Amino acid sequence: MTTRVIIVDDQAMVRAGFAALLAAQSDIDVVGEAPDGAQGVELSRRTHPDVVLMDVRMPEMDGLTAARHLLAPPSGVTHRPRVLMLTTFDVDDYVYEALRAGASGFLLKDAPPADLIAAVRVVASGDALLAPSVTRRLIADFARQRPAARGKPALRLKSLTERETEVLTLVARGRSNAEIAETLVLAEQTVKTHVSRVFTKLDLRDRAQAVVFAYESGLVVPGE
Repeated sequence: MTTRVIIVDDQAMVRAGFAALLAAQSDIDVVGEAPDGAQGVELSRRTHPDVVLMDVRMPEMDGLTAARHLLAPPSGVTHRPRVLMLTTFDVDDYVYEALRAGASGFLLKDAPPADLIAAVRVVASGDALLAPSVTRRLIADFARQRPAARGKPALRLKSLTERETEVLTLVARGRSNAEIAETLVLAEQTVKTHVSRVFTKLDLRDRAQAVVFAYESGLVVPGE
């Protein structure tokens, strides 16, 4: 199946380079480009991409605002693409907020071409792009700074079974399903079922939101 992608970035050279790289892949179809968030949202509504590559900082409408429009669309709009944030910096306030809003992860603009291609495929498959060396540090840093935000998330944890709580803890620590299965001595398919139930009970879209939730609820403490 072909993955439909749009690229939203205010730098024409960046858009052209990413478009050429992705269009050369047999399983990826670049269906449009936009120079700012507002035009990116309009383009997404029109072309219905599977994945939106979204720059963080842009004129007119920044990537965070645009991501919120796409991931929490108004009544009557049913299409919700996966959003992969593009950033120049590895720790960025906007990226964290985008993850909270439902973005599926982020990628540094200077990442190797192979990483960009792999990132689009990972996000399109429904998983989150969580680079432990960057994303977990980012989330831990902000969770440490925002202890007051933990009240309601902590209450939502009560809906989980003991096993589901264990699974969420390991997801938040960056473990894959296979690694969780090995740690808990479970079949990988069983782990997938637990992860799916956690997402449903907590109204989470993917692993990126699960990691944010685990830190904000206090289930996982930064530095542990």
